[in-house]
Amino acid sequence: MSNSITDTEFLSQLTFEPLTNSNWSKFLQLFGEKGACGNCWCMYYRLTKADWTEGKANDGNKDAMHALVREKRPAGVLGMYEGQAIAWAAFAPREDFSKLDRSRVHKRIDKKAVWSIPCLFINKDFRKLGVSVELLKGVVKYAGEMGIGVVEAYPTIPTKGVLPDSFVWTGLYQSYLKAGFEVVDRTSRNRPMVRYNTRATWSM
Repeated sequence: MSNSITDTEFLSQLTFEPLTNSNWSKFLQLFGEKGACGNCWCMYYRLTKADWTEGKANDGNKDAMHALVREKRPAGVLGMYEGQAIAWAAFAPREDFSKLDRSRVHKRIDKKAVWSIPCLFINKDFRKLGVSVELLKGVVKYAGEMGIGVVEAYPTIPTKGVLPDSFVWTGLYQSYLKAGFEVVDRTSRNRPMVRYNTRATWSM
């Protein structure tokens, strides 16, 4: 990013769009050869641990994500800047992320139709600039446009100083608060469940 542009100007130029076949190449560029982190390709929450671990070899997880996109299933939202994908939020119906229901601390708290954000990823050149907050706002706006009422997530509250980026793939708690999310469950002290009710926004 050019040093001549302010953070405010930069953030105002971000746009957001769902991952589809037409922007798949931009998703590939954002995730790079490592698939964001350790050949995950954002399949960690969608697969069993054994299948995910196996998929880290021979592009298995990458191919699994591409299959979702080709089948036009919801996968996530890209944050775009000057035609380049610089940010990503996994976003789909909660039931698509089977690991959540196997989680001891993030089980369903009610029967509401919920879409989840289990993972965020920001290009390293654009971190610590406020992108994650704008990305979350972009996901919420997209959810509202699609008629999705409840957006749920599981952010991290650091307990010791600053955590390495690879340890906060769910996003930081403060980012969600700034984007308007509210805590709905504290079964996990360091990983609370937060939600954004888009219908409440419509009624304001």
